[in-house]
Amino acid sequence: MAPDRWVELAEITRSHGIRGEVRVRLFNPDSDVLLQLKQVRLRMTDGTERDEPIESVRPVDGGLLIKFRSVGDRDRADALRGVRLLAPRASFPPLDDGEFYVCDVIGATVYLLDQEEPIGTLTDLRNYPTVDVLVVKRLDGAPVLEVPLADAFVERVDAASMRVVLRSLEGLEA
Repeated sequence: MAPDRWVELAEITRSHGIRGEVRVRLFNPDSDVLLQLKQVRLRMTDGTERDEPIESVRPVDGGLLIKFRSVGDRDRADALRGVRLLAPRASFPPLDDGEFYVCDVIGATVYLLDQEEPIGTLTDLRNYPTVDVLVVKRLDGAPVLEVPLADAFVERVDAASMRVVLRSLEGLEA
């Protein structure tokens, strides 16, 4: 993991008011990283990027309202719809034992417990109302697996070694 890498945290959904604020949808609604930052990187819809100082940020139901220094009116704010906000990975708070950031394990190799050969690659983590699931692209071409992030299925997630070990696939395959 490169400590200087930038991670997408949110997307601008629309303008708010007439003074240039934007409404932001967080990819992780529990994240407070953007509340702590003085600057973010904007990834424009055409793929270009620029660093942007934050003038103010405040939580609102379902997201954040952010005022960027260079955006002073509704028209300029409207032009940012669909733009992604990135933060330096180094700005994330430290984790407790057993926790991981999803951005640190995407691309991890997935193994079954007590097997040497990998079964796939972790491509995503999806949040459902009752459970979060690890999305595993199978190496053998079988359909993608959604593995509940629960002790019954997951032995360990090791971000440092980019390795996920599953206990079993029983009950997951059709």
